[in-house]
Amino acid sequence: MQDNNRNLILAMVLSAIVMLVWSIFFAPEPAPPAQDAAQTSAQDGTAPASTPAGGPAAQVGTAPGTAPELAAETAANADPSAGAGRVKIESPSLAGTISLAGGRIDDLELTGYHETLDPKSPFVRLLSPTAKPALQAEGTPAAPGGDLQLAVQKPYYAVYGWMPGAGTDPALVPGPATVWQVESGATLAPGQPVTLLWDNGAGQIFRRTYELDDKFLFTVTQSVENTGTAPFSAAPYGILARHGKPDTQNFFVLHEGVVGMTDGKLLEQKYKKLPDLSPVAGEGPAELIDVKENGWIGFTDKYWMTTLAPAPGNPFTAVVKYAPGADIYQAETRMPMQTVAPGATGTSSSYLFAGAKVWETINSYQQTPGIDRFVDSIDWGWFYFLTKPIFRLLHWLHGFIGNMGWSIIGLTFILKLLVFPLARKSYISMAKMKELQPQMEAIKERTGDDRMKYQKEVMELYKREKVNPAAGCLPVLLQVPIFFSLYKVIFVTIELRHAPWLGWIRDLSAPDPSSLWNFFGLAPWAMPGQGSFLHSFTLPALAILLGISMWMQQRLNPAPADPAQKMIFAWMPWIFMFMLGGFASGLVLYWITNNTITIIQQYTIMSMHGHRPDLFGNIRSSLPARAKAGDKDGQKGGK
Repeated sequence: MQDNNRNLILAMVLSAIVMLVWSIFFAPEPAPPAQDAAQTSAQDGTAPASTPAGGPAAQVGTAPGTAPELAAETAANADPSAGAGRVKIESPSLAGTISLAGGRIDDLELTGYHETLDPKSPFVRLLSPTAKPALQAEGTPAAPGGDLQLAVQKPYYAVYGWMPGAGTDPALVPGPATVWQVESGATLAPGQPVTLLWDNGAGQIFRRTYELDDKFLFTVTQSVENTGTAPFSAAPYGILARHGKPDTQNFFVLHEGVVGMTDGKLLEQKYKKLPDLSPVAGEGPAELIDVKENGWIGFTDKYWMTTLAPAPGNPFTAVVKYAPGADIYQAETRMPMQTVAPGATGTSSSYLFAGAKVWETINSYQQTPGIDRFVDSIDWGWFYFLTKPIFRLLHWLHGFIGNMGWSIIGLTFILKLLVFPLARKSYISMAKMKELQPQMEAIKERTGDDRMKYQKEVMELYKREKVNPAAGCLPVLLQVPIFFSLYKVIFVTIELRHAPWLGWIRDLSAPDPSSLWNFFGLAPWAMPGQGSFLHSFTLPALAILLGISMWMQQRLNPAPADPAQKMIFAWMPWIFMFMLGGFASGLVLYWITNNTITIIQQYTIMSMHGHRPDLFGNIRSSLPARAKAGDKDGQKGGK
C-alpha cells in the first residue's frame, strides 16, 4: 500500500499547489482609489489629447506639421451643454444618442444587459459624454428638468475626423468643436442611416454617415466633396478616448485594457502599462503600428468592448497612447492621406464595435464584414487551445439543453469520457498495485534497511509485472489545465454572466449566494460583508457538497498508516471546501460533478478487477477512536 499512498499523497499535494498558486496570483487586487484627474475631466469636459501628424505614422495617416483639433480647450466648446443637438440611437440592442458637437458617439446603453440580477436595475452603460448634461435627441421635446440625465461616469466615447494635409489650413477640416447638421435621417436604427453634413465655406463639404445593425456594429463612412478649384488633402481618423483609468476587475487571469489585431498579431496592453510606453515625438507615451492589410484596435473590459476596425484590406496606423496631463487613454486608427481633386469626392469607411462580447455576434462579424480574428478579442488565456474548444462545446450544449448549469454537468461527463482511457489505466494500475502488496512486503523484509536494494527490486517487480506506479497521477495532472481552462471560460465569457442553474443559483459566474452562516436563509441575521474575516466561514451549500465529494473520493482507499499523512488526508477536503467557497458556482458545480463521476469510475473499474474498494470500512477506520469503539459496542450489543 506504500506506493498507492504515495500516489494519493502526490495527487493531493499537486492539487494543493494548484490552489496555493491560484490564491496568490489569481486573487483580486484591492480596488484602486478614485483618480482625481479622471473625476476632474468628467466634470470640466476635457477631450482627447492632440493627435499629432508627424513622427513614425506620418507616411500612412498624417501629414507633416499638422494635427487635428483635439485639444482639451476645444472639447469644452464641443460640450453638449453648449447648445448642440443630438441624434437618437435606437435598436434592439442599443439605446443612446450622437452629439452633433463633433459627431461623437458618446451616449450608449446596452439594453439587453442589466447591471445586476434585478430586472429593474439600470442597463449597462458603455459610453458617456464629457459632462453630465441633459441630453436631448434631435427633434424630440424636452422633458421637465431635462429629458435624459446621465449618471456620473468617466467620459468614454468615439470621435471621428480629418487631419489636414500639407498646406491645408486646420480650420478647413472638422474637429471635435465642429457642430454638424443633420442632412438626412432622424433616428439611427437598423436600416435607417443618419448622415451629418458640415461645409467649411471654402469649397469642401464633409459628410459622415452612420449605419447600425441590430447588434453592436456601427458602419461609419466619412467623405469630403471638393467643390473648389484646387486639390484638397486630408486624412481620416477614428479615436476611442477614455478619461481616467476605468474600474477594473484587477484579476491576473483577466486582460482589461487595449486589445487589437495588427496583421494577424494580437496586441494587448493593460491600462497600468500605457503611462510607461516609450515617449514618441509629438505624441507623448505612445505606440504606433503600421498595419498593411487587416486589423482593429480598441478597449476591452471583462464583458464589454469598443473597437475601431477599418475596412478589411486597407492600410492604416494603429495608435495606442496616454495623455498624462488630462489622464486620457486613447486608441486610434489613422488612415492614409487622401488628395481630392476639384470636382471629386474622397471617402473612407470603417467599423465601430460597441457592445457585449457575445461569441456568436463577434464571430459573425469575423465572417462578415471580415474583421480579422475578431473572436480573439475574448481573453482565451494561455490555454487557448483548450479554452476555445471547451467553450464551443459548452456553447453547443447550452443551445441543445437550454440551461447553462446542466450544460456544465453535461460538459463534465464529456470531458471525463475523453480522458476515460487514462483513468481506466490508472485504476487498473492501482488494482495491480494492490495485488503486488504481498510481494512488496516480502521484498521489504528481505532487504531490511537497505533502501537502495529495496527500490531496485521493487522497480524490477514493476517492470516484470508491467505496472506503472506513476499511472495513478496522470488523470490528476490532466485535470490541472482542464480546471484552469474551464475557470477561464466561466470567468470571462459573457454567456455565463447572470446564467441561472436551479433554485437559488441564479448566476453561475458568481459564487454560491447561500450560506451556512444564516442556515441558508432560515435565520434572520444577515451575512458578514465580503472581505471581512467572518465572510470566509459563511460556507455556501455548493462548497459543502464539494468537501463531502472530496472526502468520499478519499475514502475509496484506506487511510495511510503514517499519522502525519493521515492527518493531512483528513483535513485536505475541508481545507479545499473553504478555499473554493468563493469561486464561481459554475466551477464548483463542475468539480462536484467531476468528483462524483470519479468515485463511480474508480469503484466500478477496481471492482471489475477483483479489488472492490471497502468504502464503508475505510469510512469507519477514518473515524475517531471513540466513535469506532462505540460502533464495536453497538455490534456486540446487537449480537
